[in-house]
Amino acid sequence: MLIRFTLKNWMSFRDEVTFSMIASKECQHGGRVPALKKYRTRILPVAAIYGGNASGKTNLFQALSFAKYFVVRGSGTDDKIPVVPFLLDDQSASADSRFCFEIFVNECVYEFSFSITSSKVQEEKLVRILPSSEKVLYHRRGSELVECDSCDKEPRLQFAFQGTRDNQLFLTNSVSQKLDKFRDIYDWFKYSLVIVGPDSRFGSFEQFLDEASPLYGKMNALLRQLDTGIDHVGGETVPFENMPISSSVKDAIRSELKEGESIRFPIDGERRFVVTRKDGKIFAKQLVSFHQTQSGEKVKFDIENESDGSKRTIDLLPAFLDLLRPGSTRVYAIDELDRSLHSSLTRALIEMYLDGTSEETRAQLLMTTHDVLLMDQNLLRRDEMWATERDGNGVSSLCSLCEFEEVRYDKDLRKSYLQGRLGGVPKIFLTKAIGNEV
Repeated sequence: MLIRFTLKNWMSFRDEVTFSMIASKECQHGGRVPALKKYRTRILPVAAIYGGNASGKTNLFQALSFAKYFVVRGSGTDDKIPVVPFLLDDQSASADSRFCFEIFVNECVYEFSFSITSSKVQEEKLVRILPSSEKVLYHRRGSELVECDSCDKEPRLQFAFQGTRDNQLFLTNSVSQKLDKFRDIYDWFKYSLVIVGPDSRFGSFEQFLDEASPLYGKMNALLRQLDTGIDHVGGETVPFENMPISSSVKDAIRSELKEGESIRFPIDGERRFVVTRKDGKIFAKQLVSFHQTQSGEKVKFDIENESDGSKRTIDLLPAFLDLLRPGSTRVYAIDELDRSLHSSLTRALIEMYLDGTSEETRAQLLMTTHDVLLMDQNLLRRDEMWATERDGNGVSSLCSLCEFEEVRYDKDLRKSYLQGRLGGVPKIFLTKAIGNEV
């Protein structure tokens, strides 16, 4: 679970901001808020971030995406670190960017932080936080390991650090060297933190192709309930030789795809295939949809012929069902959740998720949205709603709606928000057109 995320000098966030999933003292919807009983803390299962265009919402999600990329994949030997500092003043443009995560992994809380420039990791620190104490697992400053709790007992950690490049995290290199001491933290970034962008397409679509998958029936039942017009989505077997790809790509698949393995294969931005080798043969399945005629017959549609809203629904259903899966620890960060979706459909997805949360839940949903109809205290708590705002210097800020004293539990937030009293709305100044001049 994500507990807190602190950011400084990243894109439009020049100054330090903290995004917290720690629940406030309010009691509304308290029964669905997960509890870390050992830590006597409640962690929110959902957060919605509002704000005008270019206010910083997407920049916050891009920070999460960058951190995931930098931890999991790292940088090549001579690569620049693709960090993007605040560029509208000279001091910030040349200063470090800082990222700090407080996360709950395997019943323990950890704080992992790093400060970087485009060429170097300036500082990196991992701390295990116990209910009554803290323990520094390692602390790096530049090329020096100033503290390492386990290096004396595990000399290979010291060797791994000595082989860590200036443009690489020690966490990343230790895992690449097959050392498992800090793997839980690495795995949280790799497997638990899932970033879904506005243009993401069918991230887990292969589950629609496998009729034996436990999610196959659930996803197709929901597609019908959500009024998409689709009876079901499934797979159409396509001869591998007929796939619209070059001969060189086919040859590479033949030589590299092992027995029993499958690979996802997108084509032309919309069409999706899964290529599998089984019993020595290679075959492909294409994602297609089926609609029902008045006579009850099923008619096949290519996915690219579906509406944007239906395709977005297909994108998101695997994520929401994964959030509801018992024991799930995924943190889904979805930018522009409501893109191409009707408000009622978006709300239905959120309600479906929240109806399944409890004190034992360990999954979370983070989202940006412009849909003010979701700004409803019958759906979300005040501490689950945030707003980003950009000032005249291009600097973004972030605040929770529970910080506003005037926001009571019975107040219509939408009116206050649209009036600009809670921040997060664009300041628009239009000059009236006269003739052909503005």
